[in-house]
Amino acid sequence: MANSKGGKRSVLLLCGDYMEDYEAMVPFQALLAFGVSVDAACPGKKSGDVCPTAVHQSTGHQTYSETRGHNFALNATFDEIDPSKYDGLVIPGGRAPEYLAMNDSVIDLVRKFSNSGKTIASICHGQLILAAADVVKGRKCTAYPPVKPVLIAAGASWIEPETMAACVVDGNIITGATYEGHPEFIRLFLKALGGTITGSDKRILFLCGDYMEDYEVAVPFQSLQALECHVDAVCPKKKAGDSCPTAVHDFEGDQTYSEKPGHNFTLTANFESVDVSGYDALVVPGGRAPEYLALNENVIALVKDFMEAKKPVASICHGQQILAAAGVLKGKKCTAYPAVKLNVLLAGASWLEPDPIDCCFTDGNLVSGAAWPGHPEFISQLMALLGIQVLF
Repeated sequence: MANSKGGKRSVLLLCGDYMEDYEAMVPFQALLAFGVSVDAACPGKKSGDVCPTAVHQSTGHQTYSETRGHNFALNATFDEIDPSKYDGLVIPGGRAPEYLAMNDSVIDLVRKFSNSGKTIASICHGQLILAAADVVKGRKCTAYPPVKPVLIAAGASWIEPETMAACVVDGNIITGATYEGHPEFIRLFLKALGGTITGSDKRILFLCGDYMEDYEVAVPFQSLQALECHVDAVCPKKKAGDSCPTAVHDFEGDQTYSEKPGHNFTLTANFESVDVSGYDALVVPGGRAPEYLALNENVIALVKDFMEAKKPVASICHGQQILAAAGVLKGKKCTAYPAVKLNVLLAGASWLEPDPIDCCFTDGNLVSGAAWPGHPEFISQLMALLGIQVLF
């Protein structure tokens, strides 16, 4: 939930093929949820086109692995971009910066943002573009460590990232090491745009499982962390530090969604130690995890406890399979991924058609969403129930 007394902020997300999946979508949807207008554009492409993304993560080898991520839909045409209309620029990492750094139009764009003193937030390999644009000379910067030689050669003052969540601010330039630092990265960007966060002293629990949808856990999780909330992620029969594999669910022209492997998501707390009284809200991601979590008696009891206490419960996509199994939807108005309609109706809820698919609805303490394209509204509606605001 955002309040824009000082005027709506508008930012540009500089995209490219095989940019890192999280590093594009998390700031994109988080900023939209916080009331910031975000245009996503890629050289040589127009609004409505897509950029394929890459899932980068450490898997025990000497460098990161890569698999194919979601398709990211652009909402602006690069050739029509006017930098003067934006308050800031966000540059994701991944492999895209390698070729974007050789594009004269990209370099010109970045220099215009820099020369006007507007905030530029760049993460991971995105700093290759800053170096090519010659805007880091004398500036303190961090990045994914292999980018260090390029930044030093470009005259930057290299700050070694103590962790992969490290972020550095020097004037109008914000740099981050990897998507692990998104909460601080986004928070610093909001502050630079003139935003302040209120009502953030909340504790929120995420109910996780193997092959939950990648975006549906990471985007709201890191968005709420960016709002300075304490956020825990738990999974039955797993403990803090364990991970859950995730699934990339996307629409690629088939009669139903496709699935690819996503990031491994690290849990922060032990399921068996959860005390519902210690949390203000519950978030239930979708994906394939809800199919088996709905059979777990301890999961059902946890969901019932949150609903009976009338604490906010936000569930998206297939997550409503768990709510239906818990018997907490009776008399509620609810949406979900359309294939879950039968579960919702048989549980006694009134079905709300998700048309378009990014529709989300609030009924009392329940926020329901149909799929990850609706994250901005999903997060915003949960913020409203929790009394969290981003003020400009």
